[in-house]
Amino acid sequence: MKAMLIKAYGEDAVFEAAELEKPGMKEGHVLVKIAASSVNTVDTMIRKMGKALPLSPDTPALLGMDFAGTVECVGAGVEGYAVGDEVYGCAGGLADLPGTLAEYIVADANLMAHKPKNLSMREAAALPLVGITAYEGLQRAGIAAGQKVLVHGGSGGVGHVALQLAKQFGAEVYSTGGGDRQLALIEKLGATAINYKTESVEQYVAAHTAGAGFDIVFDSVGGANMLNSFNAAALNGQVASTVSLCEIDLSVAHFKGLSLHVVFMLIPMLHHFKREAHAAILRELARNAEAGGLKPVLDENRYSLEEAGAAHARLESGQGMGKVVIDNPEN
Repeated sequence: MKAMLIKAYGEDAVFEAAELEKPGMKEGHVLVKIAASSVNTVDTMIRKMGKALPLSPDTPALLGMDFAGTVECVGAGVEGYAVGDEVYGCAGGLADLPGTLAEYIVADANLMAHKPKNLSMREAAALPLVGITAYEGLQRAGIAAGQKVLVHGGSGGVGHVALQLAKQFGAEVYSTGGGDRQLALIEKLGATAINYKTESVEQYVAAHTAGAGFDIVFDSVGGANMLNSFNAAALNGQVASTVSLCEIDLSVAHFKGLSLHVVFMLIPMLHHFKREAHAAILRELARNAEAGGLKPVLDENRYSLEEAGAAHARLESGQGMGKVVIDNPEN
C-alpha cells in the first residue's frame, strides 16, 4: 500500500513516499480503507520533536491519527461492523500504533465508530481527535443547560467543536478570537464573539456575566492564557484545559475554589486504557452531527496523500481556517 513516512525527526523532517505491506488483521480490530485523514497540532509536534516526546513512534514513522474510510475486513471478536460500513476514528500515529498517512489502517474497534451519515469523508476525518477532546473537556467540567460557557480559541480545531457542543448541551456560549475572520466564524457557529485583543478579561466578564464570571471556561489556547481562564471563571467554577504544559501560579484558582480538568485524549491510545470510552464519544458525536448541531469547519485548501508535508506546513502557518484534511483520492 502507499504510505508517507518520516525517516528522521526534526524541524526539517520531510515525508517520503513508500510502499508498505497491507497491514494484517488482529483480533478486536477492523481493516479500513482510508478515504481521508486530518492534521492535528500533535502530529506536527511529533514530526519536529521526535523522541523528545514520549509518545513518538520509532522511525521510520507512519504518522497521522484521524481517519475516515470504509471497512474491508472485520477481525475476530468485533461486533457491530460489517464490510462496506463507513467509519471514522482516531487510532494511530503514535507509540506502536501505525498511523493514517496510508491507504489502510487496522484500527482497534474501540477507537472508532460509524461515520455520521450527513458528513462527507473529509468532514468526518476532521472530527475525531478534536471532537473527543472537546466532548471530554465539557463533560468533565459538568456542563449543563443554562450555564454560561467561555471557549478560548473558538475558531480553532478543538475550540470550534467545543463551541458547537456547548450549544448542543443548552449552554449560553461565548468565545474569544483575535481577528475578523476568527470572530466571524465564532458568530456563524452561534456563539457571542469576544475580541481578546481589544477587550480585557475584566471587561468581558463584566459585560457578559455582570462580573460574576463564567460557569465553565474551556481553554484550548493554554500556556499563559491559563491565568486568563482562572480570572474569567466564576467562584467554584470549572476550567478545562487542553494545553497545560506550563508552570503557573495557582493562587487565583485557589482563592476562587476552581476545579481544573486537564484533557489529554491520547491516554487510551497510549496506555490501552478505557478505549471503549472513545468509541462511545464518537457515537455521540455522530448523533450530534446527524441532528444538525455539529459540523467541522474545513480549511479551503485540499491536499493529497503525497502532499502530507504541505498539509503540515499549512497547519503550522496559522494562515488556514478550520481543519486541514488529507485526501486519498483513489479511495
